[in-house]
Amino acid sequence: MTRTAPSATTAGFSRDQRRTLTVLGISQALGGAGMAAGITVGALLAQDLLGSTSLAGLPAALYTIGAAFGAAVLGRVSQRFGRRPGLALGNGIAALGSAGVVAGAAVRWPVLLLAALVVYGAGTVTGLLARYAGADLAPPDRRGRAAGTVLVAMTLGAVVGPNLSGPTGELAGTWGLPPLTGPFLLAAVAYAAAALVLVVWLRPDPLPPAPPGEAGSAPPGAHRAGRPAPGVVTGATVMITAQLVMIAVMTMTPVHMAGHGHTTQAVGLVIALHVGAMFLPSPLSGLLTDRFGGRRVATAAGVLLLSAGLLAGLAPPASTPLLACALVLLGVGWNLALLGGTAVLTDAAPAGNRAAVQGLADTGMSVAGATGGMVSGLVMGGSGYPVLTAAAGALALAVIPAVAMSGRRPA
Repeated sequence: MTRTAPSATTAGFSRDQRRTLTVLGISQALGGAGMAAGITVGALLAQDLLGSTSLAGLPAALYTIGAAFGAAVLGRVSQRFGRRPGLALGNGIAALGSAGVVAGAAVRWPVLLLAALVVYGAGTVTGLLARYAGADLAPPDRRGRAAGTVLVAMTLGAVVGPNLSGPTGELAGTWGLPPLTGPFLLAAVAYAAAALVLVVWLRPDPLPPAPPGEAGSAPPGAHRAGRPAPGVVTGATVMITAQLVMIAVMTMTPVHMAGHGHTTQAVGLVIALHVGAMFLPSPLSGLLTDRFGGRRVATAAGVLLLSAGLLAGLAPPASTPLLACALVLLGVGWNLALLGGTAVLTDAAPAGNRAAVQGLADTGMSVAGATGGMVSGLVMGGSGYPVLTAAAGALALAVIPAVAMSGRRPA
């Protein structure tokens, strides 16, 4: 017995799919507000509590460690028990981690703060994993649009969250807590609400548990000699490469700009435009994926990422507009690679093991992000920003189109 998606109406998605996308969109908006806490004040909290500027980057590393672990575990939970328990658990973990951060900062206990940041990171990965749930009930020709709809919903919370740093900081102060914990208070409430929304309203489950005896089954040709299907490796390689390239360039751009006299406001504007470009084009990227196929969209992503790297490296260091354009191209290229790779992987993954495979792919993305962040500093310190961006773009063009169009397992 094989689980099949409900048929879509001629007007678009089926009724169950529309309901699924609505519920996922609400939970994603709430989760986006929670995710913004780590971006907004995570480094500042670590700097304040640890008393060292050199350790201010530690939260990002801890998020990544947690995200890598969380993606693998939540993928397996979703495969075993269904999407609703898996995604709700992820949001609950993020809420618990947020509360732990607040407690660690309140009692000024660095060990608790750092451990809570790992837990927080393990839960925040739910925001990306939810795109797979959006595609579960969609027919094959609408999976890209469904995944894109779920991703773009996260942007609302991610934009609103940082703007609430002031009010939430004042609220934390009135409760006798450090003002910097305000955004994490918001994160705890937002993630808990997202978990509640999923538990109560995400019905039917987009990926219900497999009947006994079906788990781990795969259609003929999905595996050969224990190896994953070529499409699985192709989709994962596209997403992992794009993540590595994007993180490498994004991480060092603020350093490059600050070193050439740009104000903090200018740096913030460039990064804000980049983050918007990462998620806002999702519906269009999804439409292109459905219309032209994930492989072609991924190939286009490789070209865009190369263009972004070259523009960033060749732009005059004093030019905020050109650097902003480069980072926008970087975000759009990443978005195309993410949705194109998601479509290729989802189409190829066996139904009996799909969620677990998707979780492992996102684990690879987390590891690639950590690698990109570490290597980028070494490359920039040794060779400079232009070499870093050009090398990142060249890597994207060399790997993503070649893998996407060959469809073969890369060496």
